[in-house]
Amino acid sequence: MSDFFDREGDRAYTRDYKETTPDVLAAFTAFNDSVFAPEGREIPLKFRELIALAVGITTQCTYCIDAHSQAAVRAGASKTELAEAAWVATAIRAGGGFAHGRLGFKLSGIHEAESVHAHV
Repeated sequence: MSDFFDREGDRAYTRDYKETTPDVLAAFTAFNDSVFAPEGREIPLKFRELIALAVGITTQCTYCIDAHSQAAVRAGASKTELAEAAWVATAIRAGGGFAHGRLGFKLSGIHEAESVHAHV
């Protein structure tokens, strides 16, 4: 992904959204600004930014990791808090793998096959 990531240059492509879907871009921008407003939310901004960082790590969005790690630090997050947010994301991602593994057993029909063999 880093071959495609250009923090400054990629912003130029926002013009494509402005040209084609300005109403949606404006609505998204207003929504995003509301979610990350410095004041007026129950969850402090630092924690919202750490949540966003963890989600960015989980979804593997380089842009989100870039923006929200820096925003979290600006909002007062420490190196340890960044690390813990990354570990939370890692645990959730691993947990998802574990849970989907169970789904693999369920969808494979292996339990029904074992059940049939047990009764023979």
